[in-house]
Amino acid sequence: MAQLSDSQLVVLSAACQRQDRSVYPLTGKLPGGAAAKVLGSLLNKSLIKEVQAKREDTVWREDKKRGRLTLRAAPAAFKALGIEQSEAPAGDESDADAGADTDKGSRRKRKAGKSKEKPRGTRANSKQAQLIEMLKSREGATIEEIVKKFDWQAHTVRGAIAGALKKKLGLDVQSEKVEGRGRVYRIAA
Repeated sequence: MAQLSDSQLVVLSAACQRQDRSVYPLTGKLPGGAAAKVLGSLLNKSLIKEVQAKREDTVWREDKKRGRLTLRAAPAAFKALGIEQSEAPAGDESDADAGADTDKGSRRKRKAGKSKEKPRGTRANSKQAQLIEMLKSREGATIEEIVKKFDWQAHTVRGAIAGALKKKLGLDVQSEKVEGRGRVYRIAA
C-alpha cells in the first residue's frame, strides 16, 4: 500500500469513523483544487469509492448513467489505517458496496444492475422530522407557527408540506380552518 499524505489520512480516518462511511463533509481545510486531488488520489488507490448519492448527501459528481454520486470509504480504507472493520461504526453496507468494480485505478465504475428504489425516510432531529412531529400532534400547526419555529418563509413551509411531505414521503397532510387560529395542518393518523 502506498504511503498516504496527512490530508489523505485525515479524510480517510474521518470517513471511517462515520456511521455511513461518508467522505463528506471534508474535515481538513483544503482549497477546492487540493480537495479534488486528494479525493482523486484516494479513488485511484481504491480507498474510497463512488456510490449513488441520497437526497441529503453531498454530491461528488454527476454521471449520465448513474446519476448523482457521492464518496464513501471502501473496506480497503480500514485496512490502510490499521482499523478492524468491526471496531468501526456499522454503516449501511448496501450503500458502501453498491455500484461497481474499479478498472485499474480508473475513476469510472460499472454498475452491476439496477438497484431497487428504497423508500425515502427522514433523518432524526432534522427540520423535516421536527415539522412532521408538529403536524402529527393533535393540535397540528399553522403556516405562521411553522414559520416562527423554523425561521422559514411562508412559501418554504407550503413547499415542504406539498413537496417533501405529501409527494416524496406520501404523508396524508390535511388542513382545516379553525376559528381564531386560521388554517391548521395535520398529518392524519
